[in-house]
Amino acid sequence: MHEMSLMESVIEIVCETARQNGASTVRSVRLDVGVLSHVNPDALVFCYEAVRHGTIAENAALEINRIGGKGWCLDCGKTVALEERFGACPDCGRHRVQMTAGDELKIRDMEVI
Repeated sequence: MHEMSLMESVIEIVCETARQNGASTVRSVRLDVGVLSHVNPDALVFCYEAVRHGTIAENAALEINRIGGKGWCLDCGKTVALEERFGACPDCGRHRVQMTAGDELKIRDMEVI
């Protein structure tokens, strides 16, 4: 389960950033997780519950925003929705689509006190 190591890194970054900015408590964390990122949101929530204990984010709420897949078709020059990695362009049917969104995992923001 790679979500555990991902969430350990998220908590480490969140707590370090909060401390560097003079905060003593993290109240909430918002993540952007792409639908094509191979990251399971339910597993992230489970891992979050496990790794936040004993940190300044122990009582912080977690919100996960799902980001849809998008790509740029090199053949027809359009931005298109992607339902799968390496999928065909829904307009021209060719497979020369560069992914531009949907594979990210990033900390969108956090609330601290």
